[in-house]
Amino acid sequence: MPSSLDPRLLRAFLAVAEELHFTRAAARLYLAQQALSRDVRRLERELGAELFVRTTRQVTLTADGERLLPYARRVLAAQDELAAAFRQVRPLLVDLNSPGLVTGRRVLRRARELASEQELMARYESGLTGAAGELLAGRLDVSFGRFAGLEPVLRAGLGHQLVRYEPMAVVLPEDHRLAPLAAVPVDALAGEAVYAGAGNPRTPEWTDLARRLFEGRDIEVAAPAPMAVGEEEFERVMAKTRTPILAVVDFPAMPRTVLRPLVRPVPLSAVSLVWRKGLVHPGFDALRRAAAEIGSAEGWLRRPDDGWIPDIDVDMLKT
Repeated sequence: MPSSLDPRLLRAFLAVAEELHFTRAAARLYLAQQALSRDVRRLERELGAELFVRTTRQVTLTADGERLLPYARRVLAAQDELAAAFRQVRPLLVDLNSPGLVTGRRVLRRARELASEQELMARYESGLTGAAGELLAGRLDVSFGRFAGLEPVLRAGLGHQLVRYEPMAVVLPEDHRLAPLAAVPVDALAGEAVYAGAGNPRTPEWTDLARRLFEGRDIEVAAPAPMAVGEEEFERVMAKTRTPILAVVDFPAMPRTVLRPLVRPVPLSAVSLVWRKGLVHPGFDALRRAAAEIGSAEGWLRRPDDGWIPDIDVDMLKT
């Protein structure tokens, strides 16, 4: 018998014991089924006992599993009671990157409905790298963005949950040669310099995604430029530079521009909910439920057959 047990392993056991189904238990805990199975196997190794009988048709408790069940319930109930006793009721600070982006805003809106008694406050940190330092310092609770694009030293202190494979797009001047197209093939941007936030210290994960997409296609990442804030400044800078801008399909409409989805392939931005490890807050639980609910209802986690994301993102999401 180990001297101590990770409560996470007991929660995995309890979810499976009550659901008697690994897929439903994983959904209940917002985990991948593979991760849940790994936790259960680790608990069995630490206890030196088999807890479940698994067949292709059903999952049942062994005698040792039945014996562990009441202890697991008591331990976890005590842990929840302790956490509740010391939990400060405070606003949950939720970074949405930019006021015009849709994914985070929709998740936040639904989370507010699910936890109407909680205060969830929006913040706007421009990019996930910029938000990551605030998350680790405790000045921000959660953010949205491309987790694989963060430096390893930042990722080490953060947790993440994939929310959406968000199709990417390009913002063009309304008289650009590609503007008449309903959708722009990626290779049609050959010879162009496309703005993707180069030089912005708050969004290098987005610039990195652009470089990986443009590699081998004769598309350049446009040189660093001051960030235009507000419609008037955006319109002025776009008219002056005429530089296409890499965006997502839900990017807000801007004057004298058109937004066109990118195709052949369909590039995807893997948007995750990202938080400081160890975060405990009922509003955070509501955010995770909201993300899973909307993602399931609207197919946010389905990748099109010709969808593209970098290999590093694929590997990161597997783990």
